[in-house]
This record gives sequence, structure tokens and C-alpha cells, in this order.
Amino acid sequence: MWRTQKTLLAALMAASFTILTALDFCQSTECQSYDNVPLNAEMSTQTVTSRWKNVSVSNTVQDMDYFRVSCKKLLEVFPVDVVDGNFVRTVKNCIFSKSIPTPLKAPLRLVAVSKDVIEGVLDLDLSVTQSDHFLHFASGGKLPPGSVPLAHRYGGHQFGYWAGQLGDGRAHLLGQYTNRKGETWELQLKGSGKTPYSRSGDGRAVLRSSVREFLCSEAMHFLGIPTSRAASLIISEEQVWRDQFYNGSVKKERGAVVLRLAKSWFRIGSLEILTQSEEINLLRKLLNFIIKEHFSFISSDDPDRYLVFFSTVVNKTAELIALWMSVGFAHGVCNTDNFSLLSITIDYGPFGFMESYNPSFIPNTSDDEGRYSIGAQASVGLFNLEKLLQALGPVLTKKQQHQAKMELEAYNIIYQMRVHQLFRAKLGLLGEEDDDAYCIAFLLKMMEETQSDFTMTFRQLSEVSPKQLHNRDFSQVEPNLHCLTCYSLLIMAIYQDVNPRYVLRNWMAESAIRKAENNDFSEVELLHRILSFPFVTQETAEEAGYAARPPQWAQELKVSCSS
Repeated sequence: MWRTQKTLLAALMAASFTILTALDFCQSTECQSYDNVPLNAEMSTQTVTSRWKNVSVSNTVQDMDYFRVSCKKLLEVFPVDVVDGNFVRTVKNCIFSKSIPTPLKAPLRLVAVSKDVIEGVLDLDLSVTQSDHFLHFASGGKLPPGSVPLAHRYGGHQFGYWAGQLGDGRAHLLGQYTNRKGETWELQLKGSGKTPYSRSGDGRAVLRSSVREFLCSEAMHFLGIPTSRAASLIISEEQVWRDQFYNGSVKKERGAVVLRLAKSWFRIGSLEILTQSEEINLLRKLLNFIIKEHFSFISSDDPDRYLVFFSTVVNKTAELIALWMSVGFAHGVCNTDNFSLLSITIDYGPFGFMESYNPSFIPNTSDDEGRYSIGAQASVGLFNLEKLLQALGPVLTKKQQHQAKMELEAYNIIYQMRVHQLFRAKLGLLGEEDDDAYCIAFLLKMMEETQSDFTMTFRQLSEVSPKQLHNRDFSQVEPNLHCLTCYSLLIMAIYQDVNPRYVLRNWMAESAIRKAENNDFSEVELLHRILSFPFVTQETAEEAGYAARPPQWAQELKVSCSS
């Protein structure tokens, strides 16, 4: 009944917005506060399988000698580059090149580890990460049994233009691991040295970008957004030279390696390179493999299987970008070589979480034209899907190509529908009303005009109590008591587990990086712990100001593609 007064409600929300932007965020005593929350609140209770029965009576493996991966499935299906060696070259007629990692130089130091990944995904006891065996395994110096390290060949459209052969220029796929849950994960080292696809690069990753990737991939997972995972971060004193902002200022930085995981690292560019090179039989082989392994609901005998695959990717890509928008995340480099065919977030580079609401927010200082601004992500997703359709062209009939174009035309509708659903949930709007879209748009417009903090505005609305609401000064409008009561009910309906209190703001990552560069990794650890529970108010996070406005020095921060 009260929804008929949405216009007045929107005005009330706008007025409260102006008030909220002047506050130091939520001061509610109603907020539930936790501190020192454990990293993994729920331990697995699965029965030890026969594969591990002689290893440990616990649910985790306590000796790295028993940890195995396999490259058999990939090597049996796909031809491998006939040329050996890590020297740069043009590669043809294969999906992978064999490539041995170049280990980081000792001394090595483990500076971050995800207990959730180590124990919950890799079935390892956390204690193994303190061993020399793990240090060398996770930095490229010791291959696990069963590993045949591979570098993946792919191409891509970068900033709108075909860039030709790209590929894993500093990453090595160690193999696939199937855990006790039956999940198969591909383990990859990033920063592990040169490959045939390194172009002019040195194959290394630096500390600052590695800290950002480790923290953000794990933070995104706990925000509920499909993403690759990070198991560990290892550094050494090995020197890496970088021109961070491409301005001629080259400096020494510390090398680092991230052990990261995904169900698959195949991306749109994996298919593009094959079509561009007219390797159509290999294109079919790769598509059939991806469908069999990751889209099992599609029958291998279905003559429309590639069309169904494309339709699924269209839907999931729209959903992924909508999820990004719901937490204010901007990827920064939405090239086709960075867009997963499984529609998960991969290849964290110059990303950023939006502070004040601004559709033109650009996280990447290298993006001069704002092609990958946060407000352009949906349209860039469409562009990338158009390139995917072009890559599929040789294996689709004319009728299927026409149908695929119709599927693509529905992309914007799917995206808008999902964004609408997500923001209705963020505002606690129950049911479905015609003017919900107006209410959401009105609120976002007011946020933009008042430069309201994106994350904390939604969080505040979920934390404020009816008593606090009645004590606010709403002198700028004249809402009647009925509407005020309705607004109270609206707020009570907003769930805090929809609106995070903590995201990895750039200044937080930068603060941790600056300390890490001076061998203080305490804030990396702290952020990892806090961001593993982004919806829970935590005392240490509040003391660190993680839910507050960014400090003055953060206004000058820049993040580039250099890593």
C-alpha cells in the first residue's frame, strides 16, 4: 500500500542522503561487532577417501609429497607446440606450449596464504605452507608430481583492436587438481618467468600487483562474485625493473609469485586466436572440450551445442558484470583476453572499487579515453561477446549465426534485469513494482550529485534503526508520518549480508603495499582477514578506518597496467 507514495519516499531518501554524506558513516549502536573472526569458520567434515587413507587421519594432507596434479587430460586432447624452450616466438596449431617456470631466487618468503583455499580447495593442512617444499612449489622451483607445466596460447582485442598472439607471458599452468568434493581446479603460477608468449616482458610479477591480485581475488570470492582464487603469495629479493606509469621512470621492484586457481583459464581470446589463424579443426576440438568439461548440461550430440554454449556465455557474462556493478567494482582492463569463457573474474590488474558514486570512474590510469570506466563495463561486455560470436562463426551455420545474433540482442535486457534485481535487493524492496526502477535511479542520481560513498551508503541504509531515523533532521522536506514509518519498514527489510561494509579500496591496498615494501606484511594479513568477512562489522577494521572516507593522501593514487 505504501509503495504508492514512492515519489515522496524517494525525496525522503534523497534528504537522508545529504545528511548521511556529512556523517563519519554508521555510528549505530545497533550494529553487531565482531573482532578476530577466524579465517575458516566451518571446517570440512568429509570422509577421507581411499586415495588419501594412508596419508592422514585428518581431513587434510600434511605432506606435500602426497600432493599430485595431472596434465593428462589436457595433453591427451590437445596438440602441443612442437618447439621447445621459453624463447619468444609465433606459435601455431596448438593450445599450449610446454614451458618450465623460472623459480624466484632465494631467499624466499611466504607473505600471504589463504587458509580457505589451502584447506577447503586443495585439501592441504595449513601447516604444509610453512615447509620449504611448499615455498619452492608455490614459487616455481619444485614441480608437484604429475605436472607438465604449460603456457596457454591465446589472442585478444585490447582496447578495441586486435592485438594478435598474446598468451601466458608470465604464467605457468602446473596441472589440474581434483579435490575431495569432486571439483577440478587448474593451478597456475603467475610471475614464474618467461614463456614463448612473453613478448618483450621478463615473465615476472612485482610485489605491488601481486598483493593486489591476492587480496582482491579472495575478497571477490567472499563477496559472492565468481572469481579465480589465490592460494599463496611468495616474494624474494630478486630485482625486477618496471616503468610503472610508462613515463620513463624505471625503478627496481621486488619479484613475487602468486599461486592462483580457476576451474578453467580459457577465455574469449582462446577461441579468437584459432579463428584468426584459420585453425578451425582445433577450434572445434577446444569448444568440444570446454563444453564437455564445463557445460555438461549441453549434449555432445546436440547439433546446436555451440549455439547453446554461446547463449549461456551471453547470459553469464551479463550476470557477472551486473554483480561487479552491485559492489562498485571496475575491472580496469576488459579486453577479450581477460574475459573468461566460464564468466568468472580473472586477471586482476588495475582494478578499483568505486569510492564516491561516479559512473565515469576509471580505475586504470593507462585508460586515457575511459574505455573501461565502470559505467562502460556493460557495453564493453557486449563488444567482447560480439568478438566471441565472430570467433564462433566458422563452426555455426547461417541459421545458427542468425539465432546467435538474436541471443546477443537480448544481452542488454538480461543485464538490466539482473542489475535491477540486485539493486532491489540492496534496497530491500519486496515484491515487484513498476516504479522500483525509478526509485533506484533516483537514489543513484542523488548519490552522484552528493558524491556519496557507494559502499557505505547502501550499508548505512541497512544499519540505521527506526529510532535513529526519527531523530534525523529532515527539515529539507516535509514527509508525513506515514511515509516516515514506511521508510523505517523499508530499512528494516534490508539485509546486511547484501550490502558489504568492507571492500578492497585502493587506498587500503596501497597502504598494505607500502608496508610490505618495507618487509611489514601485517596489513596484508589484516586485510585478508577482514575481507574474508566483508558483511560483518569488525572492531579492528573500524579502528583501521576501512569503513571511513579515504585519507587525504589517497586522492593522488594511480594504478596502471604495469605489473
